[in-house]
Amino acid sequence: MPSPGRAHDGDPLRDAFGRVRAEVGKAVVGQEGAVSGMIVGLLAQGHVLLEGVPGVAKTLLVRSLAAAMSLDTKRIQFTPDLMPGDVTGSLVYDASTGTFPFREGPVFTNVLLADEVNRTPPKTQSALLEAMEERQVSVDGTARPLPDPFFVAATMNPIEFEGTYTLPEAQLDRFLVKLTLDLPPREVEWQVLRRHADGFVPRDVRSAGIVPVVGVDEVRAAQQAVRAVGARDDVLAYVVDLARATRQAPSVRVGVSPRGSTALLAAAKAWAWLTGYDAITPDHVQAMLLPVWRHRLRIAADAELEGVGADGVLQQVLEQVRVPI
Repeated sequence: MPSPGRAHDGDPLRDAFGRVRAEVGKAVVGQEGAVSGMIVGLLAQGHVLLEGVPGVAKTLLVRSLAAAMSLDTKRIQFTPDLMPGDVTGSLVYDASTGTFPFREGPVFTNVLLADEVNRTPPKTQSALLEAMEERQVSVDGTARPLPDPFFVAATMNPIEFEGTYTLPEAQLDRFLVKLTLDLPPREVEWQVLRRHADGFVPRDVRSAGIVPVVGVDEVRAAQQAVRAVGARDDVLAYVVDLARATRQAPSVRVGVSPRGSTALLAAAKAWAWLTGYDAITPDHVQAMLLPVWRHRLRIAADAELEGVGADGVLQQVLEQVRVPI
Protein backbone atom coordinates (compact mmCIF):
# COMPACT_ATOMS: atom_id res chain seq x y z
CA MET A 1 0.00 0.00 0.00
CA PRO A 2 1.29 3.52 -0.69
CA SER A 3 2.75 5.43 2.22
CA PRO A 4 0.69 8.33 3.55
CA GLY A 5 1.49 11.71 2.12
CA ARG A 6 0.66 15.28 2.79
CA ALA A 7 -2.76 16.39 1.66
CA HIS A 8 -3.06 19.30 -0.71
CA ASP A 9 -1.86 22.56 0.80
CA GLY A 10 -4.14 25.56 1.01
CA ASP A 11 -7.29 23.68 1.99
CA PRO A 12 -9.70 26.49 3.01
CA LEU A 13 -11.54 24.24 5.45
CA ARG A 14 -8.38 23.16 7.24
CA ASP A 15 -7.13 26.74 7.26
CA ALA A 16 -10.37 27.82 8.94
CA PHE A 17 -9.75 25.49 11.87
CA GLY A 18 -6.22 26.82 12.07
CA ARG A 19 -7.78 30.25 12.55
CA VAL A 20 -9.97 28.84 15.32
CA ARG A 21 -6.80 28.03 17.25
CA ALA A 22 -5.54 31.55 16.65
CA GLU A 23 -8.81 33.08 17.87
CA VAL A 24 -8.78 31.03 21.08
CA GLY A 25 -5.19 32.13 21.64
CA LYS A 26 -6.41 35.72 21.95
CA ALA A 27 -7.97 34.84 25.31
CA VAL A 28 -6.10 31.74 26.51
CA VAL A 29 -2.31 31.89 26.92
CA GLY A 30 0.04 28.92 26.92
CA GLN A 31 -2.52 26.15 26.31
CA GLU A 32 -1.94 25.44 22.63
CA GLY A 33 -1.91 21.68 23.18
CA ALA A 34 -5.25 21.76 24.99
CA VAL A 35 -6.78 23.90 22.23
CA SER A 36 -5.64 21.40 19.60
CA GLY A 37 -6.96 18.52 21.72
CA MET A 38 -10.39 20.12 21.94
CA ILE A 39 -10.55 20.67 18.19
CA VAL A 40 -9.50 17.04 17.65
CA GLY A 41 -12.34 15.92 19.93
CA LEU A 42 -14.89 18.01 18.03
CA LEU A 43 -13.74 16.86 14.59
CA ALA A 44 -13.59 13.21 15.66
CA GLN A 45 -17.18 13.53 16.92
CA GLY A 46 -16.08 12.81 20.47
CA HIS A 47 -16.14 14.66 23.77
CA VAL A 48 -13.40 16.24 25.86
CA LEU A 49 -12.67 16.16 29.59
CA LEU A 50 -10.48 18.93 31.00
CA GLU A 51 -8.84 18.34 34.38
CA GLY A 52 -6.92 20.84 36.47
CA VAL A 53 -6.93 22.75 39.72
CA PRO A 54 -9.26 25.77 39.92
CA GLY A 55 -8.00 28.83 38.11
CA VAL A 56 -6.02 27.37 35.18
CA ALA A 57 -8.50 28.62 32.52
CA LYS A 58 -10.47 25.41 31.91
CA THR A 59 -13.81 27.21 31.61
CA LEU A 60 -12.26 30.11 29.72
CA LEU A 61 -10.78 27.67 27.22
CA VAL A 62 -14.16 26.12 26.44
CA ARG A 63 -15.94 29.47 26.26
CA SER A 64 -13.26 30.86 23.95
CA LEU A 65 -13.51 27.87 21.62
CA ALA A 66 -17.30 28.27 21.51
CA ALA A 67 -16.90 31.98 20.73
CA ALA A 68 -14.65 31.13 17.77
CA MET A 69 -17.40 29.00 16.23
CA SER A 70 -20.94 30.00 15.25
CA LEU A 71 -22.47 27.14 17.19
CA ASP A 72 -25.23 27.19 19.77
CA THR A 73 -23.65 26.91 23.21
CA LYS A 74 -25.03 26.29 26.69
CA ARG A 75 -23.39 25.93 30.09
CA ILE A 76 -24.31 23.80 33.10
CA GLN A 77 -22.72 24.50 36.48
CA PHE A 78 -22.73 21.10 38.15
CA THR A 79 -23.55 21.23 41.87
CA PRO A 80 -24.36 18.59 44.53
CA ASP A 81 -28.10 19.31 44.28
CA LEU A 82 -28.34 19.22 40.46
CA MET A 83 -30.96 16.73 39.26
CA PRO A 84 -30.84 14.63 36.05
CA GLY A 85 -33.85 16.51 34.65
CA ASP A 86 -31.93 19.76 35.05
CA VAL A 87 -29.54 18.41 32.42
CA THR A 88 -31.73 16.52 29.98
CA GLY A 89 -35.06 18.31 30.38
CA SER A 90 -38.37 17.00 31.70
CA LEU A 91 -42.12 16.88 31.22
CA VAL A 92 -43.75 19.99 32.69
CA TYR A 93 -47.47 20.38 33.38
CA ASP A 94 -49.13 23.13 31.31
CA ALA A 95 -52.25 24.28 33.19
CA SER A 96 -53.64 26.09 30.14
CA THR A 97 -53.82 22.90 28.06
CA GLY A 98 -53.85 20.23 30.75
CA THR A 99 -50.94 18.47 29.04
CA PHE A 100 -47.33 17.65 29.92
CA PRO A 101 -45.14 19.07 27.13
CA PHE A 102 -41.42 18.35 27.14
CA ARG A 103 -39.20 21.23 28.16
CA GLU A 104 -35.73 20.82 26.70
CA GLY A 105 -32.77 20.94 29.07
CA PRO A 106 -29.44 22.67 28.32
CA VAL A 107 -28.12 19.45 26.75
CA PHE A 108 -30.04 20.41 23.59
CA THR A 109 -27.25 22.46 22.06
CA ASN A 110 -24.19 22.12 19.81
CA VAL A 111 -21.50 22.79 22.42
CA LEU A 112 -22.30 21.91 26.03
CA LEU A 113 -19.97 23.26 28.70
CA ALA A 114 -20.35 20.91 31.67
CA ASP A 115 -18.56 22.93 34.33
CA GLU A 116 -17.08 21.04 37.31
CA VAL A 117 -18.81 17.85 36.23
CA ASN A 118 -17.38 15.92 39.19
CA ARG A 119 -19.06 18.16 41.77
CA THR A 120 -22.39 16.42 41.31
CA PRO A 121 -23.32 12.87 42.43
CA PRO A 122 -23.01 9.94 39.99
CA LYS A 123 -26.77 9.78 39.36
CA THR A 124 -26.72 13.22 37.73
CA GLN A 125 -23.37 12.61 36.06
CA SER A 126 -24.88 9.57 34.36
CA ALA A 127 -27.64 11.75 32.88
CA LEU A 128 -25.08 12.70 30.25
CA LEU A 129 -24.29 9.11 29.28
CA GLU A 130 -27.06 8.56 26.74
CA ALA A 131 -26.60 12.04 25.31
CA MET A 132 -22.86 11.54 24.83
CA GLU A 133 -23.10 8.05 23.36
CA GLU A 134 -26.37 8.04 21.44
CA ARG A 135 -26.79 11.76 20.68
CA GLN A 136 -30.31 11.58 22.06
CA VAL A 137 -32.28 11.94 25.27
CA SER A 138 -35.04 9.50 26.32
CA VAL A 139 -37.79 10.91 28.52
CA ASP A 140 -41.03 9.07 29.29
CA GLY A 141 -40.20 6.43 26.69
CA THR A 142 -39.65 8.91 23.86
CA ALA A 143 -36.22 9.37 22.27
CA ARG A 144 -35.45 12.97 21.35
CA PRO A 145 -32.46 13.55 19.06
CA LEU A 146 -29.89 16.19 19.97
CA PRO A 147 -28.63 18.82 17.52
CA ASP A 148 -25.88 17.91 15.05
CA PRO A 149 -23.07 18.54 15.81
CA PHE A 150 -23.17 17.80 19.54
CA PHE A 151 -20.02 18.23 21.61
CA VAL A 152 -19.54 18.01 25.37
CA ALA A 153 -16.59 19.84 26.91
CA ALA A 154 -16.52 18.99 30.61
CA THR A 155 -14.23 20.48 33.24
CA MET A 156 -13.30 18.78 36.49
CA ASN A 157 -11.12 19.38 39.50
CA PRO A 158 -8.74 16.65 40.72
CA ILE A 159 -10.69 14.11 42.74
CA GLU A 160 -8.53 14.76 45.79
CA PHE A 161 -10.23 18.15 46.17
CA GLU A 162 -12.99 18.50 48.74
CA GLY A 163 -16.55 18.11 47.47
CA THR A 164 -15.74 16.13 44.33
CA TYR A 165 -16.93 12.71 43.16
CA THR A 166 -15.12 10.13 41.07
CA LEU A 167 -16.65 9.94 37.60
CA PRO A 168 -18.19 6.52 36.80
CA GLU A 169 -15.95 4.41 34.58
CA ALA A 170 -18.68 4.08 31.95
CA GLN A 171 -18.90 7.85 31.66
CA LEU A 172 -15.14 8.34 31.58
CA ASP A 173 -15.00 5.92 28.66
CA ARG A 174 -17.37 8.15 26.68
CA PHE A 175 -14.86 10.99 26.65
CA LEU A 176 -12.66 10.72 23.59
CA VAL A 177 -9.78 12.62 25.21
CA LYS A 178 -8.78 13.78 28.67
CA LEU A 179 -6.61 16.88 28.75
CA THR A 180 -4.73 17.99 31.85
CA LEU A 181 -4.11 21.69 32.41
CA ASP A 182 -1.16 22.35 34.71
CA LEU A 183 -0.15 25.53 36.49
CA PRO A 184 1.58 27.81 33.97
CA PRO A 185 5.30 28.62 33.95
CA ARG A 186 6.38 32.07 35.11
CA GLU A 187 6.48 33.71 31.67
CA VAL A 188 2.98 32.50 30.76
CA GLU A 189 1.57 33.63 34.09
CA TRP A 190 3.13 37.06 33.50
CA GLN A 191 1.38 37.24 30.11
CA VAL A 192 -1.94 36.40 31.80
CA LEU A 193 -1.47 39.24 34.28
CA ARG A 194 -0.44 41.61 31.48
CA ARG A 195 -3.69 40.94 29.62
CA HIS A 196 -5.75 41.46 32.76
CA ALA A 197 -3.87 44.67 33.49
CA ASP A 198 -4.74 45.84 29.96
CA GLY A 199 -8.46 45.34 30.62
CA PHE A 200 -9.23 41.75 29.61
CA VAL A 201 -12.40 40.45 31.30
CA PRO A 202 -12.59 36.61 31.36
CA ARG A 203 -16.40 36.68 31.67
CA ASP A 204 -16.54 38.49 28.30
CA VAL A 205 -14.32 36.61 25.85
CA ARG A 206 -15.41 38.99 23.09
CA SER A 207 -13.36 41.64 24.88
CA ALA A 208 -10.29 39.71 23.73
CA GLY A 209 -11.33 40.28 20.12
CA ILE A 210 -12.44 36.71 19.40
CA VAL A 211 -14.62 36.45 16.30
CA PRO A 212 -16.37 33.31 14.97
CA VAL A 213 -14.55 31.81 11.99
CA VAL A 214 -16.44 28.51 11.45
CA GLY A 215 -20.04 27.40 11.82
CA VAL A 216 -22.23 24.30 11.66
CA ASP A 217 -21.65 23.63 7.96
CA GLU A 218 -17.86 23.88 8.30
CA VAL A 219 -17.82 21.58 11.33
CA ARG A 220 -19.89 18.94 9.53
CA ALA A 221 -17.73 19.16 6.42
CA ALA A 222 -14.55 18.84 8.50
CA GLN A 223 -15.95 15.83 10.37
CA GLN A 224 -16.71 14.18 7.03
CA ALA A 225 -13.18 14.94 5.81
CA VAL A 226 -11.72 13.39 8.95
CA ARG A 227 -13.70 10.19 8.41
CA ALA A 228 -12.18 9.96 4.93
CA VAL A 229 -8.58 9.98 6.25
CA GLY A 230 -6.95 6.64 5.46
CA ALA A 231 -5.12 4.12 7.64
CA ARG A 232 -2.65 1.45 6.50
CA ASP A 233 -3.00 -2.08 7.82
CA ASP A 234 0.36 -1.94 9.60
CA VAL A 235 -0.63 1.25 11.44
CA LEU A 236 -3.89 -0.36 12.54
CA ALA A 237 -1.87 -3.34 13.77
CA TYR A 238 0.33 -0.90 15.69
CA VAL A 239 -2.75 0.47 17.50
CA VAL A 240 -3.82 -3.09 18.37
CA ASP A 241 -0.35 -3.96 19.68
CA LEU A 242 -0.33 -0.83 21.84
CA ALA A 243 -3.73 -1.68 23.31
CA ARG A 244 -2.71 -5.27 24.03
CA ALA A 245 0.48 -4.05 25.69
CA THR A 246 -1.55 -2.00 28.18
CA ARG A 247 -3.49 -5.13 29.17
CA GLN A 248 -0.26 -7.02 29.83
CA ALA A 249 1.50 -4.28 31.81
CA PRO A 250 2.15 -5.58 35.36
CA SER A 251 1.04 -2.32 37.04
CA VAL A 252 -2.30 -2.18 35.17
CA ARG A 253 -5.47 -3.75 36.57
CA VAL A 254 -7.65 -3.02 33.50
CA GLY A 255 -6.10 -2.11 30.17
CA VAL A 256 -7.50 -0.39 27.10
CA SER A 257 -10.61 -1.95 25.55
CA PRO A 258 -11.39 -2.22 21.82
CA ARG A 259 -13.46 0.96 22.23
CA GLY A 260 -10.28 2.67 23.34
CA SER A 261 -8.54 1.43 20.19
CA THR A 262 -11.25 2.86 17.95
CA ALA A 263 -11.11 6.12 19.92
CA LEU A 264 -7.36 6.38 19.31
CA LEU A 265 -7.92 5.73 15.60
CA ALA A 266 -10.57 8.47 15.41
CA ALA A 267 -8.38 10.99 17.23
CA ALA A 268 -5.34 10.12 15.12
CA LYS A 269 -7.36 10.67 11.94
CA ALA A 270 -8.51 14.07 13.19
CA TRP A 271 -4.94 15.08 14.06
CA ALA A 272 -3.67 13.80 10.72
CA TRP A 273 -6.27 15.88 8.87
CA LEU A 274 -5.48 18.99 10.91
CA THR A 275 -1.77 18.61 10.16
CA GLY A 276 -2.33 18.12 6.44
CA TYR A 277 -2.09 14.34 5.96
CA ASP A 278 -4.47 12.14 3.99
CA ALA A 279 -3.64 9.02 6.06
CA ILE A 280 -2.51 8.47 9.62
CA THR A 281 1.08 7.61 10.51
CA PRO A 282 2.58 6.16 13.71
CA ASP A 283 3.47 9.73 14.68
CA HIS A 284 -0.22 10.69 14.75
CA VAL A 285 -1.02 7.62 16.86
CA GLN A 286 1.78 8.44 19.31
CA ALA A 287 0.74 12.09 19.56
CA MET A 288 -2.81 11.20 20.58
CA LEU A 289 -2.13 8.12 22.73
CA LEU A 290 -1.81 9.83 26.13
CA PRO A 291 -4.86 12.11 25.92
CA VAL A 292 -7.04 9.32 24.47
CA TRP A 293 -5.96 6.50 26.81
CA ARG A 294 -4.87 8.11 30.11
CA HIS A 295 -8.41 7.95 31.54
CA ARG A 296 -9.10 4.43 30.30
CA LEU A 297 -6.41 2.62 32.32
CA ARG A 298 -7.05 1.27 35.81
CA ILE A 299 -3.79 1.14 37.73
CA ALA A 300 -3.35 -1.64 40.31
CA ALA A 301 -3.68 -0.45 43.90
CA ASP A 302 -0.16 -1.45 44.94
CA ALA A 303 1.29 0.32 41.89
CA GLU A 304 -0.67 3.48 42.71
CA LEU A 305 0.80 3.44 46.23
CA GLU A 306 4.23 3.40 44.63
CA GLY A 307 3.38 6.49 42.58
CA VAL A 308 2.75 4.77 39.24
CA GLY A 309 0.40 6.79 37.01
CA ALA A 310 -1.37 6.15 33.72
CA ASP A 311 0.83 8.55 31.77
CA GLY A 312 3.98 6.80 32.95
CA VAL A 313 2.63 3.39 31.98
CA LEU A 314 1.64 4.65 28.53
CA GLN A 315 5.09 6.15 27.97
CA GLN A 316 6.61 2.76 28.75
CA VAL A 317 4.20 1.07 26.34
CA LEU A 318 5.24 3.49 23.58
CA GLU A 319 8.90 2.65 24.20
CA GLN A 320 8.33 -1.11 24.19
CA VAL A 321 6.01 -1.67 21.21
CA ARG A 322 7.69 -1.90 17.83
CA VAL A 323 6.88 0.98 15.49
CA PRO A 324 6.02 0.06 11.87
CA ILE A 325 8.37 1.56 9.32
